[in-house]
Amino acid sequence: MHLNRLEMSVNRSSITNINSCFGIDISYTLTSMHALCMLLYIFLGSLSIVTVCGNLLVIISIVYFKQLHTPTNSLILSLAVVDLLVGILVCPLTIKFSTTACLYHYDMFCKIRTTFGTSLCTCSILHLCCISIDRYYAVCQPLTYRFTMNNRVIVIMTLMSWAVSAFIGVSMITSRSQQNNCGTICLNRVKLLSIVSLIFAFYLPMIIMLSVYLKIFQVAQRQVFRIQSTKLGNNVSKMERKATKTLTIVMGVFLMCWLPYFICTTLLILINVSLPYAVLELLTWLALCNSVLNPFIYAFFYSWFRTSFKLIISGRIIQCDCTNLKLL
Repeated sequence: MHLNRLEMSVNRSSITNINSCFGIDISYTLTSMHALCMLLYIFLGSLSIVTVCGNLLVIISIVYFKQLHTPTNSLILSLAVVDLLVGILVCPLTIKFSTTACLYHYDMFCKIRTTFGTSLCTCSILHLCCISIDRYYAVCQPLTYRFTMNNRVIVIMTLMSWAVSAFIGVSMITSRSQQNNCGTICLNRVKLLSIVSLIFAFYLPMIIMLSVYLKIFQVAQRQVFRIQSTKLGNNVSKMERKATKTLTIVMGVFLMCWLPYFICTTLLILINVSLPYAVLELLTWLALCNSVLNPFIYAFFYSWFRTSFKLIISGRIIQCDCTNLKLL
């Protein structure tokens, strides 16, 4: 996640108006503002906890229950690990970032936060793209799916997602470190690197996901039309509505969380404008909410995940050996 560009574009004059809970020394404090700061800490901390708990449930479910040991779930497992790290590392660092003068003094802490944020959030987006490709072959090429999306291909996709995101994270933090001493040519190179990173981190995966899910929807509709005249017509109609709802939610949540952030980041890079601090932090946390919602989107749609969650939360997996249990 390209947090560095947003950090640089904050209107510095507005920082002096932030009260002491944000790490700025001023001559007065307001009790109501301190209460607001406490509520902010509680809310952001709760998002971090929900992110960790939700993705931890997904990880335990896939690792523990043998029925869930499938290539598709391997991608979901890797995605859950990424989002778990977002909850453990990025969210707490961002809470600290949001309530300090980090924008005013770019120190080692802020560099670490930017690196982790960029790498892990990019990795999460690339995993979502890989999952959409897997679903495409499962729905549109069912006869060759097991041969095409085998364990070797899944491992390659997973490693590529981690490697590309790590490269983007390191590249962005390196360019940020060099930018203060840049001339015009160097600044143009930094801007070009930022644009390329945006393309590979968001715009290209977004286009792939939109194209894939549109193709899946079209194929599903054709299958419905073929059997609509049979007695199963009503059931098929229900299945079509459920599939449409699922795809709409998947893409809707993804775009709702990430599109405002990346549109804002793109505009900041291209025209170098300043935006209020509160707007930038709101967009950042809206983007991080995607890691909160991923476990619910990619797990709760499936009955076997819901069953495994109930078994884990109730503690039944501790009381007996349920690894070979047939989940609904």
